[in-house]
Formats: sequence, structure tokens, C-alpha cells
Amino acid sequence: MSKLSSFLSPCLLVLFLFLRRCIADVGTAAFYAPPYIPTVCYGEETGEFPPGNLFAAAGEAIWDGGAACGRFYMVRCLSSASPRACVAGGSVRVKIVDQGSALGSPPSKNGTTMVLSLEAYRRIASLRAASVNIEFMESDL
Repeated sequence: MSKLSSFLSPCLLVLFLFLRRCIADVGTAAFYAPPYIPTVCYGEETGEFPPGNLFAAAGEAIWDGGAACGRFYMVRCLSSASPRACVAGGSVRVKIVDQGSALGSPPSKNGTTMVLSLEAYRRIASLRAASVNIEFMESDL
């Protein structure tokens, strides 16, 4: 193995791992209003809700048989059918606390990737848009 290839192999591995963490998925988000409990993930326990009610319910695309419970995602609005619905530069970190198809109150639109709490949705979009196109990425922080 040449010196160049022995140098490039670890560098390419590090680059691959870094890029993999930086790639976001795209989907759609809607919002829902209280009551937020009970949840599929935590029942009546509100102690699992993050401060400021910055949480979401997972749609079927990310529900993963319930494994999505407790995951954190960074979410930002990309576009909407409603003009100027996205908050410029807005993003929000949400915790998955429920399943989108089992909510106690109806979402603004069914079948989305995530259903955000009112507080979380307002961080990225106007409530006049029933749903928005989003970019989201799992967040460890």
C-alpha cells in the first residue's frame, strides 16, 4: 500500500462519517393543539416533555415501531403552499413524544412526517399554513 493510499483511507472514512451526520431528510410537518396527553410514548407522564413544549408526534415514516419515542430532531421549514409561511432562518429541536396517528386532538393535516406542537410549529412556520415542507435531522445534542 502506498503512502498516499494509507493516508487517504482514514481520511475518506472520517469524511464519510462526517457527511453522513450532516445529511438531512425531507418531509412534511403539520401541527396539533392540546390536549397533548396521554401520549403513546409516555402515557399521562408530562415530565418527559421538553421545556417550552417543543415536541412532536412521529408520522409513520419515522415512527419505527415506537423506536422514535424520545428521539430528538432538528427541524426547519423549507417551503409551503401558503406564501411566506416559513419563518426566515427558523429552526426548532423537538422530542418525539407521541405517534401522529394516535393523537388526542386532530392534526392540521393528516399523513405528515411529523406533527409538531403549536409552540414548535410557530418556531418554523405560520399557523396559517396547515402543513409545510421540512428538512429534519436526528439530533444528539
